[in-house]
Amino acid sequence: MLQELSIKNFAIIAALDVTFEDGMTVLTGETGAGKSIIIDAVGLLAGGRGSAHFIRTGADKAVLQGSFELPKAGKTTQMLDDLGIDHDDGTVILQRELYRTGRNVCRVNGMLVNTTTLKQIGETIVDIHGQNEHQELMQPDRHLPLLDEFGGHDLKTLLQRYRKAYANYQKLHEATVNRNTHQKEWAQRLDMLRFQVKEIETANLSAGEEDQLMTQRDRLTNFQKINVALQEGFTALEGSDELSGAVDLSGQAMNALAGIAELDADFQALYDSLQTAFYALQDASGELSKQVDLLEFDENKLDEIEQRLEVIKQLERKYGDSESQVLSYFAKIKVELADMEAAEIDEGDLDAKLAEQATELEALGIALREKRQTVARKLEVAVQKELADLYMEKTVFKVHFSPVESGRFLSSGLDDVEFYIQPNPGEAMQPLAKIASGGELSRLMLALKTIFSKSQGVTSIIFDEVDTGVSGRVAQAIAEKISGIAKDSQVLCITHLPQVAAMSDHHYFIAKKIIGKRTETHITKLTEQARIEELARMLAGTTITELTLDHAKELLEMATAEKAES
Repeated sequence: MLQELSIKNFAIIAALDVTFEDGMTVLTGETGAGKSIIIDAVGLLAGGRGSAHFIRTGADKAVLQGSFELPKAGKTTQMLDDLGIDHDDGTVILQRELYRTGRNVCRVNGMLVNTTTLKQIGETIVDIHGQNEHQELMQPDRHLPLLDEFGGHDLKTLLQRYRKAYANYQKLHEATVNRNTHQKEWAQRLDMLRFQVKEIETANLSAGEEDQLMTQRDRLTNFQKINVALQEGFTALEGSDELSGAVDLSGQAMNALAGIAELDADFQALYDSLQTAFYALQDASGELSKQVDLLEFDENKLDEIEQRLEVIKQLERKYGDSESQVLSYFAKIKVELADMEAAEIDEGDLDAKLAEQATELEALGIALREKRQTVARKLEVAVQKELADLYMEKTVFKVHFSPVESGRFLSSGLDDVEFYIQPNPGEAMQPLAKIASGGELSRLMLALKTIFSKSQGVTSIIFDEVDTGVSGRVAQAIAEKISGIAKDSQVLCITHLPQVAAMSDHHYFIAKKIIGKRTETHITKLTEQARIEELARMLAGTTITELTLDHAKELLEMATAEKAES
């Protein structure tokens, strides 16, 4: 759930910090006070589309931050784990900065992410519903996943089996198409891959080999130079018949100071330095002697190295700019060749395998359809019950199945699925997405949201004036339905209906004030008495009488009693 929200320089909000609690929270206030701006801020934190127009006039950037409490298990925690984002304290902090240059900076628990990732995470935490938005429930392509989600474990298991069979069918089908439509290209590609694999395989290339060979070649081609340098170095250290070498001279110096080293710390330091130098020169002399002994010139070896380097260069000219690229390409074409050779069977056998897989897939698709139709009937009954609670008992809700043509398969099954309703008796069933009445849309959405809120697992559900276009007993029914949803998920609700506001557990009042010739939005959590006064304002408008206050108090008492009973 949303615990804390911080907004800076966003629209008419200069700075706003607010703490939210679980249950149902309503935001009320005059039109234009900034209620929807707060919801817009949450929407941007959840990955909504940003714009420099959101930045407050005179500011360089807008900063939004929200702290959310996470369930112990769910889509959000799994996604954070997959991304390597720490969440050991059970919270996730979403942060977004909008700059006038158009740049967006997004962070999740301090880790920088792009807006796509922010949106993917945000969608698992916050679900925002507005009167005129194309909500998830109003999008036909989301209806089938929602039905599957409602179906539970058994349906999901059957769907997984179907998708596995579908993947196998697609692989065989693709192989068949390739063989039938690209026979010549297939054969040419196959021959080329076999040649390339054999050529690279025969070369027996290994990573780092080229550098090693070049080092050996440099030693052989510079044999004379290396030999002279080693000999001169050894002579300088060990000396000759006429001259003492550096080893002896450093030893003499060391011995000269040995007798006075104990007399003074400076002398001891000099002695230690000479001793270190002496032993280091001895080691260097030994290594020079060893290198001189190892040094030899082998013309045949040089020829072998040159030939091997030429083989490597030819491979790099054909398959990559380096050994690693050649080896990477080799690994790639080996897989492709293996797949093509595996598919290189008699056309009749391939067709038989495809037909066999199609039969299995169709059987699973039919079983999936039957299971879904059973689940659909249960969903229809559940929605019908919720609609009756919202005074839409005459409305008929149906899950409409449209079978695909015979022999065609979808990755999701054998049917397109869409929610249909009949708003009034005698009217035709029509797609849910085409519903025109705002009041009906609000209630239908609440019915579906009541059913799906548990399974979807989002921690915060936001309703932005979804009660527009209703009044009276319908308004009360909507208020009770939203309150019911708040038992499973935190609900934030912008409303103009006193019935909805009265059912809330927490009530915030949004107001705008003129400060220093600038408009600013302020938010206040209302006390019990302040709630009564705000409900009275919502009931009566500008003129509030004692009777209106009594009515508001009664409305609040009735709402409290209703929540206690439910």
